[in-house]
Amino acid sequence: MVGTSIEFFDFYIYATAAVLVFPRLFFPAGNDTTALLASFATFGLAFVARPVGSILFGHFGDRIGRKATLVGSLLTMGIATFLIGLLPTYDSVGIIAPMLLALMRFAQGVGLGGEWSGAALLATETAKKGKRAWAAMWPQLGAPIGFLMANGIFLVLMTLMDYDAKTSASDHAFLTWGWRVPFLLSAVMVIIGLYVRLKLEETPVFKRAVAQGQRVKTPAAQVFRTSWRPLVLGTFVMLATYTLFYVMTTWVVSYGTGKVVDASGVAVSIAYTDFLGLQLISVLFFAAFVPVSGWLADRFGRRITLIVVTSAIIVFGLSFGWVAAPETATAGRMLVFMCVGLALMGLTFGPMSAVLPELFPTNVRYTGSGISYNTASILGAAVAPFIATWLVNSYGVAWVGVYLAVAAALTLFALVVMRETRDADLDRV
Repeated sequence: MVGTSIEFFDFYIYATAAVLVFPRLFFPAGNDTTALLASFATFGLAFVARPVGSILFGHFGDRIGRKATLVGSLLTMGIATFLIGLLPTYDSVGIIAPMLLALMRFAQGVGLGGEWSGAALLATETAKKGKRAWAAMWPQLGAPIGFLMANGIFLVLMTLMDYDAKTSASDHAFLTWGWRVPFLLSAVMVIIGLYVRLKLEETPVFKRAVAQGQRVKTPAAQVFRTSWRPLVLGTFVMLATYTLFYVMTTWVVSYGTGKVVDASGVAVSIAYTDFLGLQLISVLFFAAFVPVSGWLADRFGRRITLIVVTSAIIVFGLSFGWVAAPETATAGRMLVFMCVGLALMGLTFGPMSAVLPELFPTNVRYTGSGISYNTASILGAAVAPFIATWLVNSYGVAWVGVYLAVAAALTLFALVVMRETRDADLDRV
């Protein structure tokens, strides 16, 4: 949990800056929506990199072990995040600035692509019988914790520096140096994470696999050859989770603060610092429901728990046109909207670190679960803010909800087809 909290902190400070800072500092002046879309495009680049990271780190995770690979993924993410805090802006070096930003974002994606599977496997492969989902939900808590730290630091900085995203001048201290502070702070957090990870022990399941000579030379080739069906199912099982989260955390910021208008030209307008406060409250619901989902998945099974939650996500998506309509989207209404969405996020995200590893045999588990998890990030997370921004500008907010409902329907189909994994033997090959 400590390690994933730090990794997700690094990842989410970029997501916040992609709305708050990067459109103004790293892309040419012009149409605000165009700059926002360009910022979201570099934001999405990390999700293209994540499957690369899952294959790279998955190879070593299935060959040399979970522990050493987790140290490598943490360093990759941490160094890239720290360097973002040192980058020159567009005014200083022109087109080189967004190119360097894109490169660092790609490196972040590679790091996180190797991170999640290792953390999930450390939890599941050391868990007590019948308690795997409960054990596996602890790394999942790193996502809301990292999000709270990331946005909390931005909120404190903006408040102390009296920065307003809509009215402050381009030479304001926050835009000059203040936004860099969270990225540079990641160096301290990475040191803490390394201290924790270097004290970890290898999982007993992996030790047994090594002792029995079960390692394969090329886990990526092996997983595509022998476990292609779990790869496809795992990818679509994760699709709704990713789409929901990045609609409810990244796109909703641009919508809620009035940077995006609907087809009729009506915009909501909540001050950015106020909206960050609302978002931090709603993320508490995300964190609170992750443990609930772990208990439910152990008690009733992964499949039925996720079928019920995914059905609720479809209903939630179809409510966007009523709940989040610009003409009625007050701060209170937006808070309820985000709390419901992120409560559902906790319920769908919590069991995933048990479900995806349980789909794969030991000798390709790191690679297989990582590829599924991170391929879903391309189909869901990478494009979600971009598509949602385009939909709300072209057709209105109701269509953003339809988009979410369609993604959830695909996940629901995958869950119906999937077998129950609660009693799967993790020692199988």
